[in-house]
Amino acid sequence: MRTDIFARLDREPEPPKIVAPRMSRHRAALFGGTLAFYLAIVFAVLVTSWLVVLDWKVMLFRPYQQWPELHAFLDYYVVLGQRGPTAVMVACWLGWRSWRQHTLRPLLVLGTSLLLLNVTVGAVKLGLGRLGPHYATQIGSAEMFAGGDIFPSGHTANAVVTWGILAYLATTPRARRYLSAVSATVSLGVGLTTVYIGTHWLSDVVLGWAAGLLILLALPWFEPLIARTESWIFDVRERWRERRRAGRPVRAPQGAPQPVLLPQSIAAEGAALAAGAGAPGAHLATGARVRAHTVPTVCPERPAVAPAGARRAQPEHGSRGAASPARPMTGG
Repeated sequence: MRTDIFARLDREPEPPKIVAPRMSRHRAALFGGTLAFYLAIVFAVLVTSWLVVLDWKVMLFRPYQQWPELHAFLDYYVVLGQRGPTAVMVACWLGWRSWRQHTLRPLLVLGTSLLLLNVTVGAVKLGLGRLGPHYATQIGSAEMFAGGDIFPSGHTANAVVTWGILAYLATTPRARRYLSAVSATVSLGVGLTTVYIGTHWLSDVVLGWAAGLLILLALPWFEPLIARTESWIFDVRERWRERRRAGRPVRAPQGAPQPVLLPQSIAAEGAALAAGAGAPGAHLATGARVRAHTVPTVCPERPAVAPAGARRAQPEHGSRGAASPARPMTGG
């Protein structure tokens, strides 16, 4: 008997009716508040406020020296925020969901979010050019516009987006709550791990959380574009299949094997037998006539042998009859 776990591995007979999220007032308010927080963090770092002082205090505290026993584990844990490995893992899961549900929406949502992440976070990184803690040149400085690329934290923003997509694409409220808690825990841990190792300032991590959350909150604005893209891909696939079927050579149907044509006399006799005509022993005569028709019985090189009765009926010609001429009859 099959269990529910194995039953869920089967492909659904038809695509489920999943309603894409819309930009509601609540979501729009969260997006506006997160954007304001994002701009406030950038402004606080630009003016070298108390946030930069806190960054230096945490960096000089050197957490990786305070708790060295955690270093080996956190070196592997931080991989959950790297774009390549996490994108591959999540894409495999969403690819299976796309196959099972007959839809490309999960993969298209993932691709859209990663594209937004690379454009927005990458542009801010290169535009502000902040140096990391290991490359700082002056104590107390914000290290802005110095050719760096660590503000905001790409590991943190990627963890928020990549694992948050699973919660965004959840189909039930219960799954959405659980996945939201898991993605928040993973992204929080990845951000603090980068601070522990010393590759990012604390303000980099805070800005990375805000950047990833902005992308997740903005995804409903791109849902119509995702739906049109999915429809276009399916149309292209159908046209390609039709051209492939049209270009395939059509094979003629193989008919039944034709019977071997016999001579007219044999065919006529066979038809008579099939119709039930003739005497019970007619098939024997017919077989004899067939053999007589196909195989000659008299060889032209040998003379025909006369029957025995015919030989007795002929006049005897021999030494006796030929040597004794007829004697005349005389009178007594």
